[in-house]
Amino acid sequence: MRFCFEELKCCKYSYLNQENVKITTTPVIEVRELVLDNCRSNEGKIEGLTAEFVNLEFLSLINVGLISVSNLPKLGKLKKLELSDNRISGGLDVLAEKLPNLTHLNLSGNKLKDISTLEPLKKLDGLKSLDLFNCEVTNLNDYRESVFKLLPQLTYLDGYDVEDREASDSDGEVDGVDDDDDEEDEEGEEEDFDEEDDDDEEGVEGEEEDEVSGDEEEEDLGIEGEVEDEDDEDDDEEVEAVKGEKRKREPDDEDDDDDDDEDDD
Repeated sequence: MRFCFEELKCCKYSYLNQENVKITTTPVIEVRELVLDNCRSNEGKIEGLTAEFVNLEFLSLINVGLISVSNLPKLGKLKKLELSDNRISGGLDVLAEKLPNLTHLNLSGNKLKDISTLEPLKKLDGLKSLDLFNCEVTNLNDYRESVFKLLPQLTYLDGYDVEDREASDSDGEVDGVDDDDDEEDEEGEEEDFDEEDDDDEEGVEGEEEDEVSGDEEEEDLGIEGEVEDEDDEDDDEEVEAVKGEKRKREPDDEDDDDDDDEDDD
């Protein structure tokens, strides 16, 4: 679960989101991703960010005014930490103690000047990716070679490995966290597709019913028309028969008239 808050309230189970509208009541023990970018720290502390987030795996503290990391809580399961655009100049030795399973660390845009300030990171055995963009240390001669030599556990520095090959998207993800989000998105898409399929099927069934109804109506009309035509034909035949009888009678009547005239003579 990922939550984005403008201000993390010092309340055990309730938080105010960036829009300052929705209240989330998810227990902190269930939170795995937390984004607190642009919050204001108070003497290096973020109010409400405590060791109670025992299952937290991703934490983003971009541009929160941190001068050091000494006041970060102990988060044993944290794997990815975003600390870019702060004012950190050293004191990284506490990271190994408080965040022992860290694999991705972003310190871009901080006040790191010397390679020696990175030496405490040697204790982070699982550290695979380190970003130092826009730090003064990147301007030193042989910067990349020196960092890879100091931190042999590193796979990527500033997004590239020791042979200048760019990191893939999968290398930048925290194991398990992003996969779960993708699965949720896929499930949502599948549900949408199922709903669309159901709508399509209902539409097709409706069209078929309309077509069947139309065909039945046409058949009924056709049958009625045939019946009417047959009735008309029968009427015409009767009329013709009557006319024929009249024609037959007329000559007979004339013959009868002639016979009467002869009798009178």
